Amino acid sequence: MTSSPARTSPARTAKGARGDLFDPACPTRRLLDRIGTKWTSMAVKVLAEASPDEVRFAELRRRMPGVSQKMLSATLQSLTRDGLVARRVEPTVPPRVHYRLTDLGLSLEVALATVRAWAEEHMAEIDRADHAHADE
Repeated sequence: MTSSPARTSPARTAKGARGDLFDPACPTRRLLDRIGTKWTSMAVKVLAEASPDEVRFAELRRRMPGVSQKMLSATLQSLTRDGLVARRVEPTVPPRVHYRLTDLGLSLEVALATVRAWAEEHMAEIDRADHAHADE
């Protein structure tokens, strides 16, 4: 019986190297947790539709039904920290805060748009399977 070679932890790989989703220590998992939420997908979509223009916080909240101020704030902070969104604050009273997608954020929109389209196309099938499973 041969053993497989030990995996190198992504934290120890060269900067810019691809991660290994199946390695529990891989940062890819944390990133997927952050970008895989409905609020992230909605925020990125709204900002992509406005690109290259900026969108103010209040407008984002209006265009994302159901999102709380706290959740939208946390989502935007995460996207900004990850370099997907740029934030600009006007020094007014109260401050006006504007957001726009970075080039990296625009590249994420391409992937998220594909996932959203898949979900919209297959939602009826998923609902039928879910209901059939619930009836068992």
